[in-house]
Amino acid sequence: MNLTLKQIAELVKGKLVLQTQISEDFVINGINTLENAENDEITFLGNDKYVHFLKDTKAAAVLIADKFDYSGYKDKNFITVADPQLAYGEFLTIMYKEKLAKIKPGISAKAEIAETVKLGKDISVGHNTVIEENTEIGGNTKIMANVFIGENVKIGKNCIIYPNVTIREDTKIGDDCIINSGVVIGGEGFGFIPMGEQMLKKPQLGYVEIGNNVEIGANTTIDRATLPNTTTYIGNNTKIDNLVMIAHNVHIGNNSIIVAQVGIAGSTKIGNHTTLAGQVGIVGHVTVGNNVMVGAKSGISGNIKDGEVVVGYPLQPIKEHLQTFAVIKKLPKIYSQIKKIIKKLNIEE
Repeated sequence: MNLTLKQIAELVKGKLVLQTQISEDFVINGINTLENAENDEITFLGNDKYVHFLKDTKAAAVLIADKFDYSGYKDKNFITVADPQLAYGEFLTIMYKEKLAKIKPGISAKAEIAETVKLGKDISVGHNTVIEENTEIGGNTKIMANVFIGENVKIGKNCIIYPNVTIREDTKIGDDCIINSGVVIGGEGFGFIPMGEQMLKKPQLGYVEIGNNVEIGANTTIDRATLPNTTTYIGNNTKIDNLVMIAHNVHIGNNSIIVAQVGIAGSTKIGNHTTLAGQVGIVGHVTVGNNVMVGAKSGISGNIKDGEVVVGYPLQPIKEHLQTFAVIKKLPKIYSQIKKIIKKLNIEE
């Protein structure tokens, strides 16, 4: 990396505050936590509950909020910014790009690529990757080892596909996407019709389409749509965590966040700027609106209007849920009081 303190301050649009003998040209070699940072690294304070680590940190400089009072830390150097978490993210992005730049363009001799595949410029393809007929891949995309890409797939430019990803036939993926290890895109949806003692399988013949700048976490599955010319769709800038299951014909809008272990049943529609927290479960054929927030471990069995904040099972608005939970905690005491009343009134239970 080898950036100076001055360069880092400029990159994160911060003000450099030097209180030790270190100069603005001091070279930084990494970023670390407050408690583990070495004297050639920077760190950040993004949450006041970690402020007790500040006095002992060895870091060359600390990213802090503009409003933070550092007058009691005369032996520390700071870069003051509007948002330390954002500045931290920007710094990590620089390091991430440097890491990716080490993956040079080139196609492994151990890869198997069909003759009809169209590859853009500066593509990387790792060992044992298979790319089947009539697939197109945009420039500067990096495909790691042991990836399978089926026929008639279209992948945009500047994508990163990590090892052991499966992208089935007829899938479309936009530009600047990140697909982490173990992801399966375009697998068959769960479709069966009971027939007495047997189950009739409904073949899944549709597609998956993923927009631009989408990230999909490890071991997530996105099923193909059921009917020909229908699509399971993930919108632009949506971020999907690890171990998420997205069923056939689901439609997720732009800029949404789907956290780990969420399960979304078939033909559900989720709007833009909506967040589903960890382990949320959604039945099929419902609509979740725009700008919705759903709390962890909630069960969604009906439609949710735009802008709602809900949690629990059965689902409740967050204010009602907190009130209900407060009452539940008091139930043992309430029950004891009721028993005393029953006994006093000589009422049979």
